Amino acid sequence: MVIEWLTFAVDPDNRETFIRLDNDIWTAALSQYPGFISKEVWISPDLHDQVVFMVRWQTREQWKSIPQAELDAVERQFDQAVEFTYRMIDAREYQVRRYPSA
Repeated sequence: MVIEWLTFAVDPDNRETFIRLDNDIWTAALSQYPGFISKEVWISPDLHDQVVFMVRWQTREQWKSIPQAELDAVERQFDQAVEFTYRMIDAREYQVRRYPSA
């Protein structure tokens, strides 16, 4: 399993709208692709201006096989729906490792 970890800076007054629109647009789009497992939204009680998305993919190959043109189209749709500024401040990739217990 591979984790896509994205952190966004969003005005606290717009945070819930940002999360809702992301679910309606990005999550709806990504969930149609092979390899998508799930997506979680994490918010911190201490960092009101940040939103973290954790997306689980079966494999890196499935995640990275999504055509860039399709991702660009979803991004345009999202940006048209969002009527405020936001920015991505971090993007990371993690692999989940499991070891047999003794």
